Amino acid sequence: MKDVSKYRLKKVLGLSFGLAVMVGGIIGVGILRNPGLVAAILPYKWLIISAWFFGGVYVLMALGSLAELAAMLPKAGGTFNYVKRAYGDYPGFVTGWFDYINNAIAPGYFSIVIAEYLVLLFPAIQGYETFIALSALMAFTLLNLTGVKSASLTQQITSFIKVFAFLVLVICCFLLGGYNRSSEEIHSNLSSTVMNGGLFLAFIKGLQLALGTYDGWNAPTFMAEEDTNPGKNIPRSLFGGAIIVMIVYVSINIALLYVLPVSAVAGSQLAVADAAQVILGKAGYTILLVIALFSLLSILNAQMMISSRILYGLSHEGLFIKKGTFVNKGGTPYVVMIITALIGIITISIGSFERLFSLSAFITVASSIMMFASLFRLRKSEPDLPRPYKAWGYPLIPLLMLLVSITLFISYAFADTKNLFVILTITALTWPGYWLIKRRTQ
Repeated sequence: MKDVSKYRLKKVLGLSFGLAVMVGGIIGVGILRNPGLVAAILPYKWLIISAWFFGGVYVLMALGSLAELAAMLPKAGGTFNYVKRAYGDYPGFVTGWFDYINNAIAPGYFSIVIAEYLVLLFPAIQGYETFIALSALMAFTLLNLTGVKSASLTQQITSFIKVFAFLVLVICCFLLGGYNRSSEEIHSNLSSTVMNGGLFLAFIKGLQLALGTYDGWNAPTFMAEEDTNPGKNIPRSLFGGAIIVMIVYVSINIALLYVLPVSAVAGSQLAVADAAQVILGKAGYTILLVIALFSLLSILNAQMMISSRILYGLSHEGLFIKKGTFVNKGGTPYVVMIITALIGIITISIGSFERLFSLSAFITVASSIMMFASLFRLRKSEPDLPRPYKAWGYPLIPLLMLLVSITLFISYAFADTKNLFVILTITALTWPGYWLIKRRTQ
């Protein structure tokens, strides 16, 4: 008799994990670096804070559509399932593989950054960055292979520590910080901002940078099949996690601008570290590095889980090898986890991620377009599908988000023709790949 259990994921995840993977999948090194980039573009405090606030509002508006689809079709792998159901196998195949590429390169990148931060903390280990990165990747691979419960617990612990540490840093900024505002000058980039198109265009550019820091807002949907009550937990995880991240991001930027003038934040590569040094002295930089490490550990674990679930989902739908559906006793899809780890080893060995990650904006926006389009298609083609959660503001809000996503993709295409060509080339190559896999799995 065929043992079907080896093909099934375990339903052991709940709301606490959903919140943890949402927070852990979003908050990373971006919030350490991007405040300086946003402040370099925008001349006023209220504009800077507004960019971070409206970045969160954009995510919350987008989550309504995603929550409906994920609660309606709680399958491993996220977006490609909705696209496949709405438009067929090939569009689902393309969406799934772009999502996998986008996420599978992340573990290698974050492992390298973990190694770089450890070297900053312990200079004596300089020169061993590649070994440390590979060790970090292997450690989290083995952790995940022990079972989904271990990975879930790790995600919850590291995400809690990360959020707690950032909030403590914010409180310290208000208790110990502050500067002489009577001597503050208007940010020096005001005249150049006006000359280069005015405050509105500058705000749009700042908003794009802030939005990039919110990337990962679909994280809980990839593990929806393992949730004990996806109809309730997935929407709560998405919205609850987004609100937590929004509070953290806005609070950090308010705290930064309380401790430092806009001119000091603007262009700083690590504005949060600068603020930490002002209020805590030399120890501030070390404390910030420790916080950053916990952020990276949390997001590395999340990315290992997300990547493997996308490939498991593709395998389960006949869009990758059958062995990709094999699950061990702990509930981990171990074949695809090992494949994802091998890709991480290759990317660490190559050591160059800039070009790969520059494709991320294209892939993320294209995936969002297909997600919003799938919502409209399924509302029309399958109106009787059980929908535990319905997108609020339908059809106006989802339509607005679809149009915004299309506009962003067109803007990226004009601004980055090289990566547009790469996207089109990969898309063309998916056609023979799709038919080859379909023939082998039939």
